[in-house]
Amino acid sequence: MPEVKKSFWGRLSSFMFICVSLFSAIYLWAKQSPLVGDKNEKIETPTMIEKTEEEWKEQLTAEQYRILRKAGTERPNGTVYKEFKEQGAGVYFCIGCDTELFSSNEKFDSHCGWPSFFDPSKVENVKTSVDHLLGYARTEVLCAVCDGHLGHVFSGEGFDTPTDKRYCINGTVLRFRPHSRTSDTNASNIPASDAP
Repeated sequence: MPEVKKSFWGRLSSFMFICVSLFSAIYLWAKQSPLVGDKNEKIETPTMIEKTEEEWKEQLTAEQYRILRKAGTERPNGTVYKEFKEQGAGVYFCIGCDTELFSSNEKFDSHCGWPSFFDPSKVENVKTSVDHLLGYARTEVLCAVCDGHLGHVFSGEGFDTPTDKRYCINGTVLRFRPHSRTSDTNASNIPASDAP
């Protein structure tokens, strides 16, 4: 009789494990769904640009190349971060392809030493991938147009933001344009008075 109970509990435990794994996989898949807002409105995928390594090296500084093309990380609390904290209302573009990524509306101070945003301003211009460079899984943030490494995104850290996400981005690979200097063709038209 005890063997029957043990096999029942063993089967129940296996069944529960499979259910939790399945629901977790469905949840993660649903979060990556290309649908936003209106269920029938699909995100338009931007056109990718490709350059040779030599072209990237000519265009970017050595530090920008190391971070954007080789998935490097800038030193925390550096000059770029201090400048970032002083910037007012505006838009942040990819240094590699001049694509809008973030704006001051999504910017917040997480005190981590790198620029932080709670969401991209143009979600279609940012993509994510899992990397294991430090020996464990992290969600890498990439420019969807030039495939450049921007940083990482972390969830569930308890920040008082609309998404509870922290896009921890290397400031070296961002080009800031104040609202008065943003391009009408590529930037969001957010009034400076609405920025935090």
